[in-house]
Amino acid sequence: MVYITVNDLTQLNAVGAMQLPRFMTFVLVISCELYRAVAGPGAGLKTWERFSKLDYPGDKAFLYDTFPDNFMWAVGTAAYQVEGAFEKDGKGLSIWDTFTRGGNRIATGDVGSDSYHNTQSDVRALKQLGVSHYRFSLSWSRIFPNGSRGSYNEIGTNYYRTLIRKLKEINVQPVITLYHWDLPDNLQRTFGGWSDPALVELFRDYADFCFQTFGDDVKYWITIDNPFLVAWNGYGTGKVAPGIKNDPDLPFRVGHNLLKAHAAAWHLYDRHYRPQQQGKVSMALASHWIKPSRTRRESLQACQWSLDFVLGWFARPLFIDGDYPPSMKHNLSHRLPSFTQAERDEVRGTADFFALSHGPSLSYQLIDVSLKFGQIEVLDLRMLLYWIRAEYDNPPIYIVESGWFVQGDIKTEDSKNMYYLKRFIMETLKSIKYDGVNVIGYTHWSLLDGFEWHREYDIRRGLYYVDFNTHNLKRRPKTSANFYKKLIQKNGFPQLPENRPAQGVFPCDFAWGVSANSIQVETTPTQFVDPSVYVWNITGNGELRRLEGFQAPPLRRAQHCADYATIRQQVEEIRRVGVNHFHFSLNWSSLVPSGNVTQPNTTLLGYYRCFTSQLHQANITSMVTLWHHTRQRSSLPAPMEAAGGWFNRDTVVAFVDYARLCYRELGPHVKMWITLNEPNDEDDVSPMEGHQLLRAHALAWHAYDQEYRHTQGGQVSLALHMDWVEPAFSFSREDVEPANRVLDCRVGWFSEPIFGSGDYPPRMRNWFHQRHSLDLFHYHLPLFSDEDRQLVRGTYDFFAISHFSTQLVTPTIEENKLPSRLGVQYMGDITWIRSPRPNAPVVPWGLRKALNWVEERYAGVAVYVVANGVQEDPARFDDSLRVYYLYSYINEALKAYILDGVNLKGYFAYSLNDQRDPGFGLYGHVQDEEILKTSLSQYQNIIRHNGFPLQGTLTSALQCPSQPLPCSGCLVLTKRPVVGFLSLVGSAVLVTLGLIIYYAAKRHRGRGTNGTIFSKI
Repeated sequence: MVYITVNDLTQLNAVGAMQLPRFMTFVLVISCELYRAVAGPGAGLKTWERFSKLDYPGDKAFLYDTFPDNFMWAVGTAAYQVEGAFEKDGKGLSIWDTFTRGGNRIATGDVGSDSYHNTQSDVRALKQLGVSHYRFSLSWSRIFPNGSRGSYNEIGTNYYRTLIRKLKEINVQPVITLYHWDLPDNLQRTFGGWSDPALVELFRDYADFCFQTFGDDVKYWITIDNPFLVAWNGYGTGKVAPGIKNDPDLPFRVGHNLLKAHAAAWHLYDRHYRPQQQGKVSMALASHWIKPSRTRRESLQACQWSLDFVLGWFARPLFIDGDYPPSMKHNLSHRLPSFTQAERDEVRGTADFFALSHGPSLSYQLIDVSLKFGQIEVLDLRMLLYWIRAEYDNPPIYIVESGWFVQGDIKTEDSKNMYYLKRFIMETLKSIKYDGVNVIGYTHWSLLDGFEWHREYDIRRGLYYVDFNTHNLKRRPKTSANFYKKLIQKNGFPQLPENRPAQGVFPCDFAWGVSANSIQVETTPTQFVDPSVYVWNITGNGELRRLEGFQAPPLRRAQHCADYATIRQQVEEIRRVGVNHFHFSLNWSSLVPSGNVTQPNTTLLGYYRCFTSQLHQANITSMVTLWHHTRQRSSLPAPMEAAGGWFNRDTVVAFVDYARLCYRELGPHVKMWITLNEPNDEDDVSPMEGHQLLRAHALAWHAYDQEYRHTQGGQVSLALHMDWVEPAFSFSREDVEPANRVLDCRVGWFSEPIFGSGDYPPRMRNWFHQRHSLDLFHYHLPLFSDEDRQLVRGTYDFFAISHFSTQLVTPTIEENKLPSRLGVQYMGDITWIRSPRPNAPVVPWGLRKALNWVEERYAGVAVYVVANGVQEDPARFDDSLRVYYLYSYINEALKAYILDGVNLKGYFAYSLNDQRDPGFGLYGHVQDEEILKTSLSQYQNIIRHNGFPLQGTLTSALQCPSQPLPCSGCLVLTKRPVVGFLSLVGSAVLVTLGLIIYYAAKRHRGRGTNGTIFSKI
């Protein structure tokens, strides 16, 4: 097995990391070829092990590729769900007609979507979608009202002739299901339905008529849909028609008859119709997916049994040996019917392709807990496809049902349905490209909203919305229909130029940095604090031994920055990363506990001064935040918090005084200041607080500009949290507006007053005005006075953002969801790579869009990404998710710089270590031991090459002038040339005297060896 290792990724970057996705695809395909388990019964057991070893997160990344040229794109429906006209034109009753009228059921499928009277509308919808195939079922009781040929109904048959003809006119091939759960009620009452072997011959006769009548125009036949559900839930649990229960043996007798009925129909077609019609026949088998609850082999075996009891119950007889899985025979020996040898021969091999049904008809709906064998049900179409490939010798698989659902109150904006559709198709594509599964077609379920069996009308599954309250049941395309249409046109997800990794480098003066919310503070010096006297055993073991009762006199020396071991350690950690900038936050409440700057914590202030000076000596520029917004605890001095926090204007005055203190004491070593870090938290910061925060920032900026800039030469701005917000339906104007509203109310809230007009964004003002007029959530957005507008506007030197992830927004609020303050519902694309942090998926292109938003609003402004990172298990030092994250996000930043013209000046990875920011660090820690994670090497490599240079070009190390090495003596010569010169001369004199004394002593020892004996002490 070939795997992509983290070291592979690091080496790859050095030779042109822009080739990563193509390389990953190649390796995964090679992996598939090298990892070929012997196909056959039980081989599927290795599926879980195989997928657990695939590259993470590369294997989870979105695959941009297309399906084979002859791939079949389809949609499907079932007769009882959509046809309606349950008693019209001679149709007989089905078991669903009677089942829905019994018990506590409320709704029926008497009308459904009324497709019987809307054939033209349905065909028009199919044409709009551009599908190549349409799967629909025949109503047995519409053709044979009492179930037998003698009750033949010409009008009902003509309905299907007309439908097929219209399909052929638009070049859509029919895929016909003979039986989709709606048995003629007369057969149920007369024979007890599928429990009687007599139905085998009755079904064969019905199939014979259909093959003969429609077969010239049909190339794909499904005999029976989901026999597991028919047997288990129709004749076992009673959850679906005919609703029989309380006989534990009955489901297995029914399943036995269903298999024999299918085999009889298959042999009939094979002998009498296939030579002329050249069609294919199969049975649609449904399955869930299951994962082990533990890593033990017993759990894997239990997963295999679960699939055997649901899918293998019917698949093994058809595809392997004509008999049931050994696990079923072992556990159900007294209940499971037996096949004779002749019956096994009759059943075996009676499937021309594997027709797979996957979705909520079974998954999470009608699977009993007992059939999960204590394991965990999950949705994973890709693993199910691979299991079928391994277990049944790689048959051609036609997915004849797939999809999900939305609640019944959702109309045309079915976001959840669309993203599940995207996910299932992506998993299908990966199974073809990565896993070597022979998938020949995909059917989305369903074309129309209709009667959803035991769920009635509580859910909707259609691509087309049906208004059940209108007379003509008008159809309207949903967003999922538009998505599916575009996907079919492109035959998958072809890679676009913007999806390819960029090649190139950042400018030579690019700020490469690392961020931390705070630094480790230990204000007790660790040097020269031990007064004990020690004896050095120089001729023995070299150990130091403390002399009891002796102490050295106290040193009369001032403390030096070098006395703090924690500072040396942290600066060294930062230096090893290879960055030239470090971003961290001060602690206002600790520096000025009382809030009064005349009473600062001088010890802590001195520590910060030492820390920034040591960074400066190491050629690392400090970016220092004065106030860091935190939700968990207040970061204001306690007296100010008690006095109302930011609601109190005195807090603003105190903040400006605090800023002046920091500028004065730390400014000589700090060239970049952040006044407020992430103040734009709409869930935690009220509009009134935000107004005062803007004033505090502006006053602090003016204080630096007027009092310190001319001597210190630094820059000041604020940092805004800017996770990207994307419309759930980017092609829907109705969704674009809410996304813009969220961005204006999150980011524009602070950016527009400072970088733009000096006032809040108009879209934000309009929204708050509407909400306030309705007295919703007590909305009130303060007004800027002319004085405040002039005070705030233009108070920036750069635009700083922290960015971590991306969200989707839609104005459609599901029934069980509460709208946010901004009147939208947040959601995610389930094809995105997930991180351990809730609602924080890995979406690299979101950073590029965020940077472009800034450029479009405030053209030419210098932009810094001051925090960008992903959370990962702190115990995972080979942090492959962060390796992928850094590569992908920095590459998107490069695209923004090179392709989009964003004035990007710097990038800061978040964060330095796990001690201060658990789960985000480039450094890990085990007790007191520092661990260099794999992502640290990745980031170092990107910095070393200043991006992603073209393969074969000069690296940035040759293109850009090298940074000077740290030189404390040079600093003295520059700042105080006279003192520096005298120090240099004095040092030279001392060195010369030392050499003279050394060589004089050496000559004296040489003479002593001729006759003098020296004692050793």
